[in-house]
Formats: sequence, structure tokens, C-alpha cells
Amino acid sequence: MKNYADSDYALNKFSKGIVYRFADGIIEITLGDYLAENPEKTKSDFLKLKELSDSIYYEQVKKEDSQTKRNISLDVLLENSVLQLVSSAEAVFFEAIDMMEDLERQEKLLEIANSALESLTKVQRRRYFMFHVEGKSISEIAEAEDVNYNSIRESLSASDKKIKKFLLFAKKHPQKTH
Repeated sequence: MKNYADSDYALNKFSKGIVYRFADGIIEITLGDYLAENPEKTKSDFLKLKELSDSIYYEQVKKEDSQTKRNISLDVLLENSVLQLVSSAEAVFFEAIDMMEDLERQEKLLEIANSALESLTKVQRRRYFMFHVEGKSISEIAEAEDVNYNSIRESLSASDKKIKKFLLFAKKHPQKTH
């Protein structure tokens, strides 16, 4: 198949005027040229003619491409189809592997997070969820549990330290976190 950028269609389509390619050169008829030669015509007439020339060149390209495809042997076409099928199947396969690896990493992180949360006491875990998941303030938690503000702040601080310590341990010793 020939290079699309070198086609008469591309040359005509992407120029402002109407383009004709000859063996010894290219001629472009601009709007100004067209109106000078045809004073009774308008810009709209020129644009219709430009659109017509684009469609004629496009049909020419389609016919050339279909003829080129007819000249290719059936074996080559089948081989190309099989190669495209294999490469697309291969891409899907590798994408599935990547997704599985992502899921495995996410599952591993969830396991570690659950284990870290299990290292907290029941009270620490409840307060941790109220603060980090439900978005309650320390004052709201203290009021809900009828304890003073500093008790909640210290409990949350201790929870954060336990979780950080657990995660550091898990990072250094990945096999021992199950």
C-alpha cells in the first residue's frame, strides 16, 4: 500500500485550494484564482467544488487499496490475520496477568492492614475506625464514649504507633505477617 501522506487525496484534503498532481509538477487552484477566472461564482461554489474533489480523490484511494489487497495472496492475508489475532490475544493475556498481579498485591496489602488492625485492642480499633473511617473528631469520639479528650488522643496516638510498628515489621519480615 502506498504512503497515505503522498496520496493525491491527502495533498488535496489538507491544502486550502484544489490540487492537481501531474508528472512534472503540482498545480493548486486557490479561492482567489477560482473567483478571478469565474467572477459569477462565489466562495460557496468553490467550497462545493473542493468537497467534490476531496470525495473523488478519496474514492480513488479506496479503489487503489482494494486492488492492492486483491493482489496479495490468500496465504499472506491469512498469515497477517493470524498474527494480528495472536498479538491481540497475547496483549489480553498480559493485561490479565497484570490485573492478577495487582489483585494479589491488593489482597496482600489488605491482609497486612487487617493484621495491623488486629494488633490493636478492641477499644483502640473502635476509636481508630471512628476517627479514620467515619471521620469523627477527637471531641466527638470523646463525647460519644463519655471520656475526656486526652484519653482519645492518647488512644489514637498509641494505635498509630502500633500500626506503624507492625507495618515496619511486615516490610522487614514479609513471611512472618500471616
